[in-house]
Amino acid sequence: MAQLAGQPVVILPEGTQRYVGKDAQRLNILAARIIAETVRTTLGPKGMDKMLVDSLGDIVITNDGATILDEMDIQHPAAKMMVEVAKTQDKEAGDGTTTAVVIAGELLRKAEELLDQNIHPSVIVKGYTLAAEKAQEILDGIAKEVDVEDVETLKKAAVTAITGKAAEEEREYLAEIAVEAVRQVAEKVGGGYKVDLDNIKFEKKEGGSVRDTQLIRGVVIDKEVVHPGMPKRVENAKIALINEALEVKETETDAEIRITSPDQLQAFLEQEERMLKEMVDKIKEVGASVVFVQKGIDDLAQHYLAKYGIMAVRRVKKSDMEKLAKATGAKIVTNVKDLTSEDLGEAELVEQRKVAGENMIFVEGCRNPKAVTILIRGGTEHVVDEVERALEDAVKVTKDIIEDGKIVAAGGAPEIELAIKLDEYAKAVGGKEALAIENFAEALKIIPRTLAENAGLDPIETLVKVIAAHKEKGPSVGVDVFEGEPADMLERGVIAPVRVVKQAIKSASEAAIMILRIDDVIAASKLEKEKEGGKGGSEEFSSDLD
Repeated sequence: MAQLAGQPVVILPEGTQRYVGKDAQRLNILAARIIAETVRTTLGPKGMDKMLVDSLGDIVITNDGATILDEMDIQHPAAKMMVEVAKTQDKEAGDGTTTAVVIAGELLRKAEELLDQNIHPSVIVKGYTLAAEKAQEILDGIAKEVDVEDVETLKKAAVTAITGKAAEEEREYLAEIAVEAVRQVAEKVGGGYKVDLDNIKFEKKEGGSVRDTQLIRGVVIDKEVVHPGMPKRVENAKIALINEALEVKETETDAEIRITSPDQLQAFLEQEERMLKEMVDKIKEVGASVVFVQKGIDDLAQHYLAKYGIMAVRRVKKSDMEKLAKATGAKIVTNVKDLTSEDLGEAELVEQRKVAGENMIFVEGCRNPKAVTILIRGGTEHVVDEVERALEDAVKVTKDIIEDGKIVAAGGAPEIELAIKLDEYAKAVGGKEALAIENFAEALKIIPRTLAENAGLDPIETLVKVIAAHKEKGPSVGVDVFEGEPADMLERGVIAPVRVVKQAIKSASEAAIMILRIDDVIAASKLEKEKEGGKGGSEEFSSDLD
């Protein structure tokens, strides 16, 4: 509110909160750092888990950064930007979500130190931008080429992604499944490979143990055979995929049929029956032994299909129909009349099995399936969910390596290398920007430091040892959290796709830069919510960060 010739000028409505200049920056940095601190303890193989309880009392137990932030009910706008960092990292690279958020938080902490020295945010932003660009170059320089056929290396990367998750007891077994699944659906495009993760279906069923998780070279569908008289097992199946209801069509417009005699009614019913029988006859004629229908199947059509010994499943999801087409080589037909023997797909076995007390259809033994299913098992719902998250990370990491063909050592090694190289780069740049680049380099050391901290090691002592060994033995030396000593991570098989580290630096630096550029926060009034009995007022932060 301002005064003009004694007259008050209302610019913002009553109840609006506004933070300007250093206040705005400090609050934003604090909010972002609280988010980073929340997930920091989950980093690495010895990271702890979080239990998240929503308003309905549903529980999620995980140490996956993206999942934690997704489940948290976050109010502060700057904190929400940190959630975006995790989401972007998950979308682009599939792993390293916690790393990205922790780096972003540390970059902001280091920026705050510079702000205290009265260095302008624009100077810090310039330095951070230069450092982030240089980091990408350095990472390209230390990345190792890897052959797509090198299954061992792919497996090591998948194991690294799973380590630290609840499913890590079976990490070797799960890594094998993940690598096999990705290699199966990878398609050669031009000179490289492309992997569409939509072609890998995760089907979860509680019961059994994690070891019972299996890869199906085909598709598993959570449906059952429509008629008890149909076969439950078909070998060397010829599969038809139909995107129309096996029912008598109703007219598009409202129509009324007047029947005046029993003969006409009989003729009408016979005509309906004939139409349904023609549909089923057509399916039999082209040689199909299994039919998947996206819509409904009339009771009479079910009877005829059962009579001919054809197995049928109805109301199959569109996404499952597409996966069936990719796996079996069948074409999805919109009109039964157009069905030909060329449209049929093949599978060695289509069978209805009971899994955890529920019937499921297994389509297995497809010749060269471009869609596969991972059937996930585990003792409880939470175990199954966590195994799914671990497998998703492993699958995405394998995809990154197959597409890019490049890896780096993990275990804090790339971050230490970047810190050392960026320090040298800062000296070459000079000026105030050099301070920002040095702070950027220092911030990256948070990763090896956190790995050591979460493993119960002395962070400072471990970091000093690792940096000394790194300078002496080369860029693949990182923190071995099991031994508590520096080690060559490539030799230990602790590796990550270069895409994961590059994207983490990119997402973290961009988010930190965006938060640093804000010098004015104008938050609309929450009075309406208060009136409705909702939460009102501003979000309070209490933290022991400082």
